[in-house]
Amino acid sequence: MKEKTKIAAAGLMILCLAAVGCSRSQDQASAASGPVTIELWYGAAVTEAGSPPADWKVLQLIKEKLNINLVLSALPSNEMDQDVKINAAAAANALPDLFLVRRDPFLNIARVGVIAPVDELYPMMPNRTKVQYDADSRGFTTINGKSYGLASPGVIAKNEGVLIRKDWLDKLNLPVPVTTEEFFTVMKAFTTQDPDGNGRADTYGYGAFIEINNIEEGLGRRFDPFFGAWGVAGTWNLTKADPGLNVRKPAYFDALSYVRRMVDEKVIDPNWTSYGKDDFRAAWKQGRFGIMREQNAAFAAESNYAPFDKNFPNGEWIVLDPPKGPNGQQSVGVYTQAYRIYAVSTKAIQAGKGPVIARLLEWMSSDEGYYLLGWGEEGVNYVIGPDGAPTVNGIPDESKGFTKPEMQPYTQLRNMVYYNSEVELLARYPTYKAPTSGKTMSALITLLDMQKRPWTPNIGADALPSPNADLKRFYEQGVVEFLTGQRTLNQANWNAWVAEFDRLGGVEWEKAGIAAAEANGYIK
Repeated sequence: MKEKTKIAAAGLMILCLAAVGCSRSQDQASAASGPVTIELWYGAAVTEAGSPPADWKVLQLIKEKLNINLVLSALPSNEMDQDVKINAAAAANALPDLFLVRRDPFLNIARVGVIAPVDELYPMMPNRTKVQYDADSRGFTTINGKSYGLASPGVIAKNEGVLIRKDWLDKLNLPVPVTTEEFFTVMKAFTTQDPDGNGRADTYGYGAFIEINNIEEGLGRRFDPFFGAWGVAGTWNLTKADPGLNVRKPAYFDALSYVRRMVDEKVIDPNWTSYGKDDFRAAWKQGRFGIMREQNAAFAAESNYAPFDKNFPNGEWIVLDPPKGPNGQQSVGVYTQAYRIYAVSTKAIQAGKGPVIARLLEWMSSDEGYYLLGWGEEGVNYVIGPDGAPTVNGIPDESKGFTKPEMQPYTQLRNMVYYNSEVELLARYPTYKAPTSGKTMSALITLLDMQKRPWTPNIGADALPSPNADLKRFYEQGVVEFLTGQRTLNQANWNAWVAEFDRLGGVEWEKAGIAAAEANGYIK
């Protein structure tokens, strides 16, 4: 049977299920038509873990209950690689039915018509719309009066922090650093004084990788604590006193010079230019460096902390304030309200799959779907604890707990159902004892600690215009070239580079961004 016939039958089934007088014969005819295939490109909840197995019970349940053959593909863990994949598929008109997309490529592909408005889907999934898609969410994806994406609450704001190896500080009799110069002294000691005591020169003061998005400038969030020390964290300054692009401000040169000093004196892990997210996280678990900016769960969740605990049972990371610059400024980085956007391809809507996708997403936000995708099978991977949240305490087989590394593939879609509810926070970040060291660990306590540190509000920055492709490439390549020595970093060369940046469209980009920020009330 042709796909469109299948889809029409599936749509009939959805309407029947909503109607009181639906006949048994209609249900049987719909089921006989066979499942509708929905191809989903998702963002993995744990990038280091594998995809759900082919025999995952949820896939069979979706097929039996919803008449949907769900075909899953994980997007690359690196955000830039994600963008490349999405843009290539859009150019070839080969986007899947439903897919995660970052805001920059989302805006680009919405303009060329390869994704469809989703306004008609919201009323088809009333429960999910209530908990996931409020007015701000819809506004985030609205272009010319139409919503082109399903924007769910993303990561919790201010959920990263600066961490340091406290055991290394103790080994070298060093205090917790406060200022940028104290940080440099500690980074130098971590690099040259064998803080792990293994007799080899294999440690570095700082670890990072390039992780760029629309609000965290040319080097990305891992370097933001150092730019924050000079008051230029993030791409945009949205204060009334000095709005605009931070890269065009004099203090940016000073911050970049500090990071260049880190490179020159070899206190940063030299793999920072080649690391991806997974490489970076493997490196700190292997004891490569002693200071980093990391996310609370990526550091302290049981499955993520376990390799470090096994390798270094006497090791200890602590959260600390970001470095304080010469004028007393400090910031972990910028923060805004984040959303995860799932878009629906125009092809899917034209093929009649819109109601089927709505049916799938509404089921995901039902009690059954929410708990299955979020935590696994009740009584196997979790039980409901006294506080009403899923817990592994009391399950028959502790190795099957949803927090265990081996179980992570079964909850890779949890970001499609989570919306930062109280249940999620309690269950997502349970307190546990690390298996090797016996330390009491909590990603929730870590989160609360990180959130109270100095941060720079940047609400709305992710909704501002993006640079043109040539300017974006010049910007991102240029700052890296100044750090790696491909360009000599001095004031004259920097001024010349900024002038070229402006010639390629920097001034126009800044003007457009300030105008958009003022129009939307983002400048405070």
